[in-house]
Amino acid sequence: MSVRPEEIDRGWVEPSPVRTGFVPTQAEPVVPLMNIANILTMLRIALVPLFVLALFAGGGHQTGWRIAAAALFGIAAITDRFDGQLARKYGLVTDFGKLADPIADKALIGSAVIGLSVLGDLAWWITLVICGREIGVTLLRLVVVRRGVIPAGRGGKVKTLVQSVAIAVLLLPLHGGFATAGMVLMYIAVALTVLTGLDYVGQAARVWLAGVPGRTRGA
Repeated sequence: MSVRPEEIDRGWVEPSPVRTGFVPTQAEPVVPLMNIANILTMLRIALVPLFVLALFAGGGHQTGWRIAAAALFGIAAITDRFDGQLARKYGLVTDFGKLADPIADKALIGSAVIGLSVLGDLAWWITLVICGREIGVTLLRLVVVRRGVIPAGRGGKVKTLVQSVAIAVLLLPLHGGFATAGMVLMYIAVALTVLTGLDYVGQAARVWLAGVPGRTRGA
C-alpha cells in the first residue's frame, strides 16, 4: 500500500474526545426540616398560649403577670426577626417554614390585640381593623396564588414592627406619658395596617388581571 506525501507531512493528530451528550448535574441540597429557622418559628407558636395565659393571669391587670406577658411577647417577636433572616442567609427555606411563619405571626399579633381588647385596654375597632386586614390578605393570597405571587415588602415589615412595639408598650403596666406613647404608636400601626392592606388589594387586582407575578411594598 502506497503512502501519499501529504499524509507523511501532516503528522500525528490527537483523536477528538467522544461526546456522549451526558451533562452531569449537581443535585439540589436537601434542607432538613428541623433547622434553626423552623425551630425558632415553632418556638414562637409554642409561646403564644403561654403568653395568653400570662396575659389573663391574676385578672389581667396584675403587675407581675403583665410584665411576664410582655416579656413572652417580646421573646416571640424577636424570633420573628431572626428566623426569616437565618432561613434566607443559610439556605434553610422550607415549605413548612413558608406556611408556619405567617401563621405564627398572625397568631401572636392576633392573640395580643384580642386579649388587650377583652381586658379593656384596647378599643375593639382597632382589633377588628388589624385582624380583618390579616384575614383579608390571607384570602387574597389564596385567590391570586395561581396567577402570581405578591412577595412581602418593606411596608409590611415596618407595619409588623410598629405593631409589635405598640403592643409591647401597652402590655406593660405603664401610666401617664408612657401609656399615651403606646397608644400613639398603635394609631400609627393602624394607619400602616390600612395603607399596606389597600396597597396589597391593588397589587392583587393587577396580578389577577395581568396573570403575572406582582410586587408589593407591604404584606
